[in-house]
Amino acid sequence: MSAEEGPRAPLELDAEVFEALVVDELDRLPDEMVEGLENLVFVVEDRPEDGSLDLLGIYEGVAITERGQYGFGELPDRIVLYREPLLDAAEGDLDELREQIHVTLVHEIAHYYGIDDDELHRLGWA
Repeated sequence: MSAEEGPRAPLELDAEVFEALVVDELDRLPDEMVEGLENLVFVVEDRPEDGSLDLLGIYEGVAITERGQYGFGELPDRIVLYREPLLDAAEGDLDELREQIHVTLVHEIAHYYGIDDDELHRLGWA
């Protein structure tokens, strides 16, 4: 962005349009990444409980590498994407929003598979 352009206006997407982008990005993920996902739901919320714009997404559950007898009768694990922080991070650019959603999905799915933040940083996904 050049100095003359200035900051872009934030994207204004309602929850329904945003969720459609998330579904589209989920569909674009490689089959080998999503085929093993079990007892997991994807959720979109406006912001984290603390109201911050710092957290783009979170995995809530037990990584498959740490599960014993799991997956029968338990509530599903959740991957939550936060709409307002992702919109803020995109700085008004729809392509950047798609990229941020994609990276956030990969990051949180990696946690489902037991990959920690240090390894994600090493791999360039954090």
